[in-house]
Amino acid sequence: MARLPIIAILAAGIAGFSGLQPEKASARDYLMLVAGDCGSAASRVVRETGGQLLSAQPSSDGQTCVVTVLVQGNGSERPRKVTVRVPM
Repeated sequence: MARLPIIAILAAGIAGFSGLQPEKASARDYLMLVAGDCGSAASRVVRETGGQLLSAQPSSDGQTCVVTVLVQGNGSERPRKVTVRVPM
């Protein structure tokens, strides 16, 4: 019995149910302009820390990047995750 509502919801989604989608939204409505990309900022952080890049993404202000690297410990120490906010 509980499967019937789940199947109905999935079928509505596959059929293109648009009751919850915004009307006439285009890709331009979701784009955010940024001053640059995070590639060079991420490279700089990896070079300075000697770590391994985990992620690099622009912040909501579009001026900085949030870069996360994994830095290896000495000998028996565990690697540590370092998150840095750097300008683009």
